[in-house]
Amino acid sequence: MPLSAIAQWEPDIGPLTVNHQGQFPVVTLSFNLAPGVSLGEAVQVINKTQRGLHMPPSIQADYQGTAQAFQSSLSNELLLILAAVVTVYIVLGVLYESYIHPITILSTLPSAGVGAILALIIFRNDLSVVALIGIILLIGIVKKNAIMMVDFALEAERKEGKQPSEAIYQACLLRFRPIMMTTMAALLGALPLALGSGTGSELRRPLGITIVGGLLLSQVLTLYTTPVIYLWFDRLAKRLSQAPVENTGAESMIVD
Repeated sequence: MPLSAIAQWEPDIGPLTVNHQGQFPVVTLSFNLAPGVSLGEAVQVINKTQRGLHMPPSIQADYQGTAQAFQSSLSNELLLILAAVVTVYIVLGVLYESYIHPITILSTLPSAGVGAILALIIFRNDLSVVALIGIILLIGIVKKNAIMMVDFALEAERKEGKQPSEAIYQACLLRFRPIMMTTMAALLGALPLALGSGTGSELRRPLGITIVGGLLLSQVLTLYTTPVIYLWFDRLAKRLSQAPVENTGAESMIVD
């Protein structure tokens, strides 16, 4: 059977190789980032351009390499942070046998997150996977300020019978020095990462910037906000624990 009976052929110019992925032909398009443009902005522009092309359903686009890792990190970062916060809450709840005091300790985390984001913005760094790791590390580092104060205040209330306001005030005075020592140790340890240069510094710098920025802002705020939140939650717990007393109207008399 001649070839012309089933096919028509003619010389033409074609690719030397045809790449396949999952039995489908694929074409790889590479791109570089312009100066001052982050990977997130580039991905948004590419997605917008793709939607404007109105490609048929048979053509599908996906990312590989660094862009794929970036999208994967964005899709899981909220779950990672939520899992870390829930784990810390459970451990603190078992430690203090309370549902409210762990919230007092976790109240220090928003200031650390805000400080890390502001530091990244000031130094013009992206919220990359490494920066996200730094924020998760801050969850374990920053809460020790509140743990030192709350732990001392609870011991003073339970063993010495002090009022909550007096106990937390004494905790702030006596725990100020160890809080500053531990914070400065962690901050100075992360400072070489934030200021370092050389090979691989672009990978380590976001980690150091997030830790330093989060520690600085949280250290300034938590020394003032933690006692306020402690007293507020303590009053809330007492208000919820007080059961209403029923008045039956009955009177008792003592007869000699």
